[in-house]
Amino acid sequence: MGWTVYILRCGDGTLYTGCTNDLPRRLKTHQSGKGAKYTRSRLPVELVYQEEVPDKSAALRREAAIKGLNRWKKLTLIDGKGT
Repeated sequence: MGWTVYILRCGDGTLYTGCTNDLPRRLKTHQSGKGAKYTRSRLPVELVYQEEVPDKSAALRREAAIKGLNRWKKLTLIDGKGT
């Protein structure tokens, strides 16, 4: 089973990055207010980026790399122009 690294745009305009091996389930959890503590108070959330990776280890590395980007670079990634 593959893994997905994703970015959500929260209701307050902030961005949340996470990873999962079941994106539809995880997105539903976030949208219902039962996901990460960060997103619970920032509903609604919208999926704005997703990237498939081969395994959990790669997903965690990529998630950390994306979290290390500044907002401008994350927005560039979302627009399909970034790394």
